[in-house]
Amino acid sequence: MKTLIRLALLALLATSALGYDYVPAQKQAQPVLLKGGTLYTVTGGIRENTDLLFDKGIITLIARNIVPPPDAVVVDVTGKKVYPGLIALGTTIGLTEIGAVRATNDISETGRINPDVQSHMAYNPDSEIIPTIRSNGIAYAQIVPGGPLINGRSCLLNLDAWTKEDAAVELNLGLHVVWPNSGVSVGRRERRSAEEQRDANVRDLAELYKAFDDALAYKLAKEADPNTPVDSRWEAMVPVLSGKLPVFVHANDYRQIEQAIEFTKKRNLRMILMGGNDAWKAADLLVANNIPVVYFSTMGLPSHQDDPYDQAFTVPRLLHDAGVMLCLAVGGASGVRNLPFDAGHAVGFGLPADAALRAITLTPAEVLGVADRIGSLEVGKRATIVVSEGDIMDHLTHNVTHLFIDGRAVDLDNKHKELYRKYSAKHVE
Repeated sequence: MKTLIRLALLALLATSALGYDYVPAQKQAQPVLLKGGTLYTVTGGIRENTDLLFDKGIITLIARNIVPPPDAVVVDVTGKKVYPGLIALGTTIGLTEIGAVRATNDISETGRINPDVQSHMAYNPDSEIIPTIRSNGIAYAQIVPGGPLINGRSCLLNLDAWTKEDAAVELNLGLHVVWPNSGVSVGRRERRSAEEQRDANVRDLAELYKAFDDALAYKLAKEADPNTPVDSRWEAMVPVLSGKLPVFVHANDYRQIEQAIEFTKKRNLRMILMGGNDAWKAADLLVANNIPVVYFSTMGLPSHQDDPYDQAFTVPRLLHDAGVMLCLAVGGASGVRNLPFDAGHAVGFGLPADAALRAITLTPAEVLGVADRIGSLEVGKRATIVVSEGDIMDHLTHNVTHLFIDGRAVDLDNKHKELYRKYSAKHVE
């Protein structure tokens, strides 16, 4: 029996040794010069045949014919396209691995009012989904908690790190609220009557209002008496009520959007709209109140029976034309790798290409308050850079060859590529 156990352990160790570990890149040790690429700077236009030098994780020079420092690594990117690292908003990356396996999902907390939840606490930097996402040029992700009403606070992390602390860009971005339904569903999965649905909508809205009222009462009590006992739920909402942090409102229906705008305006809250299927109908309201939109349905289905087939495809163009501050996003985890292609799809339906690129780079950085560090190719910003053989938003020519995060050369291998290599080697008779 002991011999059998030893053999089993040896077999297990041998199997483990065959596994591939994607080791996070080490800190940049010497200057790197990207030579002769076409730079999509976002803020300074497209610069052809231009060099980019970075050192200690920071972009130090952008110009033609840069003379490399003596100890620099020179990477020839002639004929290739160079972009800032893409930023994915509204994701559950690192909170879920296999949807059907409950033990691998840690998206939501128990209960309906959880403003004190912090998504980075549950983040798994070893998720095998992460390499599949960054291999498409996505360097940063907003990790968002799930739930039915007040879900907690999101964070912004880079996608190549040993720990969540190493990955951190911002650990507390703002509060996420799922706005209560404002209509009645007639779908086959809905078992409640119209009256029951309306009653539930009213109760949910009242519960949301009460939570914000209680948080405000707590804030005022703390200001009047610093010895007021700490309540972690309401303490987490104080920066939101003070306007220091935004509230991310998840809503799609026009009536929800209108209610949320009225609610946040009355309470002097900074609102960011997440979802926004009907945002084009409320474009004037959004512009008037300076509310950005993080739009998820670039490849979605029509929201209403009388919508044209391509309604969801054209929303980015409609919002851009109306002057709305626009970000494009893909929800969930594994599907986030398609973010650049969703942006390209929006271009196909009228969104200008420069606006589409901005909507997955600089505008997300502005919305999250980190545009001074990331989101564009500028001297002084972090050297988070993507090199692609073709247009990064075109699935036919897109081919990421290099990704640097804070100057670190990131491993672009992933499970998908590993399986492709494996089965490509299979002999077929």
